Amino acid sequence: METVLEIEYIDIPEDEKYEELARRVISQCFRQEQLSAKMFYVNVILTTPEHIRKLNKQYRGIDKETDVLSFPMFEKEELINIDLRGQEVLGDIVISMERVKEQAEEYGHSKERELAYMLVHGFYHLMGEDHMEEEEKRRMRTKEEVVLKALKIER
Repeated sequence: METVLEIEYIDIPEDEKYEELARRVISQCFRQEQLSAKMFYVNVILTTPEHIRKLNKQYRGIDKETDVLSFPMFEKEELINIDLRGQEVLGDIVISMERVKEQAEEYGHSKERELAYMLVHGFYHLMGEDHMEEEEKRRMRTKEEVVLKALKIER
């Protein structure tokens, strides 16, 4: 099996359950988008609210914590006709694990479901999707739900 992701923990303990879930979710995203793991992989960073706030301020100029950040390595247009010689990182997804817990409680579902959602959401940002306009939001949410439903991770 090809590597579909690398996972890093910053200031939180490692957890094999997170890794297994992340691998399943990102693999399904790759299948859904017909991407080859021979070409790309995703770097996932699980961290604290403080660390994600620092990144948000440094890279986006926003001095506040958020739940998930995505840092794509390619523009959406580049992904269509890309010619790579080896496996390249598609981008980084940074997730605040404290926010995973808080939002799971707020929305009344499991931490696993919330983490899976943030992984899928981050993945689609790496693919150039956005949710600034209502139509973009609808398209992105539909894609996210297709992946989660295929994995039987529903609300």
